[in-house]
Formats: sequence, structure tokens, C-alpha cells
Amino acid sequence: MSSKVLVAMSGGVDSSVAAYLLKSAGHELIGAMMKLYSTEDIHENSTHRGCCSLSDAEDARAVATSMDIPFFVFNFTDTFGAEVIERFVKAYEQGLTPNPCIDCNRFMKFKRLLHRSTELECDYISTGHYARISRENGRFLLKTGLDATKDQSYVLYAMTQPQLSRTLLPLGELTKEAVREIAAEQGFINARKKDSQDICFAPDGDYAGFIERYTFCPTKKGRFINKDGQTLGEHRGIINYTIGQRKGLGLFHPEPLYVLNLNAKDNTVTVGASDDLFATTLHACDINLIPMDKLDGPMRVQAKIRYSHPPAPATLWQLDDDTIRVEFDTPQRAITPGQAIVLYDGEIVIGGGTIEGAINRSPKSKSDRNTYTIYDDSCDRCNING
Repeated sequence: MSSKVLVAMSGGVDSSVAAYLLKSAGHELIGAMMKLYSTEDIHENSTHRGCCSLSDAEDARAVATSMDIPFFVFNFTDTFGAEVIERFVKAYEQGLTPNPCIDCNRFMKFKRLLHRSTELECDYISTGHYARISRENGRFLLKTGLDATKDQSYVLYAMTQPQLSRTLLPLGELTKEAVREIAAEQGFINARKKDSQDICFAPDGDYAGFIERYTFCPTKKGRFINKDGQTLGEHRGIINYTIGQRKGLGLFHPEPLYVLNLNAKDNTVTVGASDDLFATTLHACDINLIPMDKLDGPMRVQAKIRYSHPPAPATLWQLDDDTIRVEFDTPQRAITPGQAIVLYDGEIVIGGGTIEGAINRSPKSKSDRNTYTIYDDSCDRCNING
């Protein structure tokens, strides 16, 4: 059945082919690009050719024109600054390692853009994500994309039932190679365009430099310490480090040292051996569950502690309305506060949350939580959600 769809078009090949597939299926389309920031405001080099650049807008408009669909650019810079960049900066300042792509999907595509689609009287929005949505037993489910090498379900775990019910993901059944072939057959200008691999507002990967430029505030130096609290040297500011990091520490030691903990309150970076990075249990907050409203008991899952992390067998408990505990069958390396943990049952996304920290061993109940050590004991319910 034909529907009216607002298609998020970034100028890349994925969203372009998503639009083509929907139009071929008979839907009425409106193409839309979200202007999320001004490159001149946050990049030292204003010739940056990434997300939100003029070249991307030109590519998206060219594809839309070739398909004879209207195309608009929506200025969402205010929301992006408040909901994505500010969260990113605050998280790093608190010693966390955030994933702004998740926040962009959560607050921009599936909130702000979805709201705009309602204003335009559209039935759905659509993106070029490699994931699938289905409806089973009266509940909308999020599933992994069939191309395991491109699956993007990890960054969509926060989608709610209302959002899933109004979203179309045409690429979930396709491989990247097939998508590029379709684009080439249609003569799309971006058929061979490279995928973006970096955070759009910090494409050079220098997150600390971006934060200093954004805040106009140089980061404060502090102490490197070992697990016993002994000073080993001076660090360049906690925003320069993340859990598990080895390179760039500038410390001379007989054995390799890795970042174990970032304490924003004391402005210390704890370092130690690689073996000290392993833990079996974590807590996560700000949770979202998709197939159910809440868990009534423990559940066996496969869990990813970062986007590129292979799913690991684990047991999931829900401690309260906003907190889960995940206990892995085998110790996991560098569980990082601020990152997302996403939970799967086969191809179905159970949900996820923001990692608070790893703990030494699994408590039996919520009341036991304070008897176990969390890597970042300064983390107060992540406190990055305003």
C-alpha cells in the first residue's frame, strides 16, 4: 500500500538507494537533509567535505532530482548542539567515552525528524540504516541487518515502539555491494562515494582538540596513578584518554601500561596491566527494551559492549526501571563507562543502555551493588542525559 514517506538523505549512497527502493515500491517521497551544524563554526578547516557539507547537500539534491522527488534541507543545528554535541562534550569532561552516533539517531532522526514528518503529514520516515523492523505478536521488533559486516542495529537500540511503527528501513535485506550496484545502475552521482568513518563534527579524530575549541577552555593536566594511588607522572587532561588505551600515555615503565579508570572528580588517570582491564559484570543505565516493557527475570543474551565488539554470551537482569546488570560468561576487556551495551537474542535486538561501569563480580541483588567496585566511582548515573 502506497504511503507518504520522509526520507533522510545525507548525500551518501545508502540513503539514496533507500529512497530509490521506496519510490520503486510506489511510495510518495519527500527527500530531506538535516543541517546539523555549520562546518565553519566547529572545524578549523572550513573546506571539510563531510556530513552537512555543501558537497553532501549537492549530492543528495542531485539524486532527489534524478528521481523527481522534492528535496529540502532542515536546519536542526539548535537541537544537534544541545542533544548531541553538548552531551558529547559533557561526557568526556566527566571521564566517559560516549557514542554520539547513537544520540544523533535517538534525538535527531527518530525524534526531531520524525516530528517534522508529522508536520508534513507523512506516514513514515526512512533512513539508509542496515537493520530490519518487523511486527510480531502485536509488538514492533528491531532486527540485525542481513549483511553482518554492515549491520547497524547497535546504534538503533534506543528506538521506541512509536518510532519503530513509523520507520522504514529498506536496506535491511541487502548487502553493501548490492546497494552500490543499484546506485550505479541508476546513475547516481554517489554510487562509489566512500562511507564516512568518523564522528561528523570531529572528522580528524582529535576529540580533545575539538572539545577545547568548542568550550574555549584548555584541558587541565593531572596525575597518572597506579591502583595503589601512587603518582607515576602527569597526564594531559582526562579528555585525552579512554579505558584500555595504551598509546600516547608518555609514561616510562618496565611493563606496558593501560588506562584503567578516569576520575573526573580527582582529575586522575589510573593505569595498570592489561589483565586489570578484564571484568565479567557491568551495570548500565538509561535503558530501553524493545520486545517487552520490562524483564520479569534473568534472560540469556548476546551482548556487545561497543559497536565493533563481537556479541558475547551473557545473562541479563533488570534491577529497576532504568538499570540493568549484565554478567558475561567470560571476562570482557575494557568495559568502558559512557559506551552503549546492546543486547541481542539471535537476530532480535532486546535493547540496551549506557554503561555505568564494570564491577569485580556479580551481585545477587540491587542492594548488593555498593559492595562491589565500579571502575569509575565518580559516575553518577552517567549524568549525561540532562
